[in-house]
Amino acid sequence: MAISKKVKGALEGASWVRRMFEEGDELKQLYGEENVFDFSIGNPNLEPPSSLKKALKALADQPILGMHRYMPNSGYSETRKAIAQYLTEESGLPFGEKHVVMTVGAAGGLNVALKAILDEGDEVIVPSPYFMEFKFYIDNSGGEIRLVETNEDFSLNFKEIERAIGKRTKAILINSPNNPTGVVYDQKSIERLGELLKRKSRELRKTLYLLTDEAYRRIVYDGTELPVSFLYYPHTIRVTSHSKDLSLPGERIGYIAVNPLCEETDELISALIFANRTLGFVNAPALMQRLVAPLQKNSVKIRDYEEKRDLLYSSLKTFGYQVVKPQGAFYIFPKAPIEDDVVFIKELQSKRILTVPGRGFGKPGYFRISYAVENRVIERALPGFKEVAEKFGLVKS
Repeated sequence: MAISKKVKGALEGASWVRRMFEEGDELKQLYGEENVFDFSIGNPNLEPPSSLKKALKALADQPILGMHRYMPNSGYSETRKAIAQYLTEESGLPFGEKHVVMTVGAAGGLNVALKAILDEGDEVIVPSPYFMEFKFYIDNSGGEIRLVETNEDFSLNFKEIERAIGKRTKAILINSPNNPTGVVYDQKSIERLGELLKRKSRELRKTLYLLTDEAYRRIVYDGTELPVSFLYYPHTIRVTSHSKDLSLPGERIGYIAVNPLCEETDELISALIFANRTLGFVNAPALMQRLVAPLQKNSVKIRDYEEKRDLLYSSLKTFGYQVVKPQGAFYIFPKAPIEDDVVFIKELQSKRILTVPGRGFGKPGYFRISYAVENRVIERALPGFKEVAEKFGLVKS
């Protein structure tokens, strides 16, 4: 065999998102791109804000001497200072540049954080449904994923979380706003989670980490306010990126922020920097670090995503689909009208509608729709969603 058995096994169970994306390309070749309604991949369709474009032009017109050279593995000091200032304003905690490590997107940041804290065989608790890549990130560092079910509305199930915490537990990884559900974990949930982790850390006489994947933090609706997890648990590590809020997924720019109240902060930061270097990232992209530093409070027009959410959610409800209303991100996760979600999405494919089965996120019987698409794609796909709903008896024709 030419490749490793481990990678071969992973490939066989690889991402349903990518699989549907590839099938979509085949349909587009057959019917034309404008006649295929692709909701399979979370690829932001909004353009970066004008403030970023202006900053990019200014940097191109007046380049900084040596701006393409190596820098400290943790990133430029001025960028980390700008982020630390933003975090201090947000939380009231004394963040400094040393508490921030610039990373190659949130995916790179998660791999760095997991490499820094995991020993072989350590468990990371992850609420399900979840972003399937988490499993591979944890495995990359010798850890094991421990899935726990969420409640019917996809909120955190604390009985399941507490039951899962044991001697091998090292961290819990949460993603809010959530991919694939769009659910936000509210302040009471984060506060309760922090209390549980404090109690369990004392009982087990070890440090349990709270890893928060907050790549969609700025994309929230209906006046929803995301809690600041740092305030409720000292051993919190935030991983985020500007892929979604500034529409820069292809530029791979993000950061890790360590709670300044965390014990042994210096050792943890040193481990993160070491992992950033030795995993091969070396440092986050230099040009992007320069650009995002002054844009910590900027974002794309969130209202544009909210309008897409409203159109899709209200239509699916009218057609009879069971669905939890998303509070953030740009995903919606309806329940399939039949047990086999793969069979169901194949039926949607017959209408040239591409979605992803729930089993791709650890939740069979559901399907994910990414509405990071043009409004016309949603509007033209709605008749197909309705026809399939009628076929399965969700609504009468």
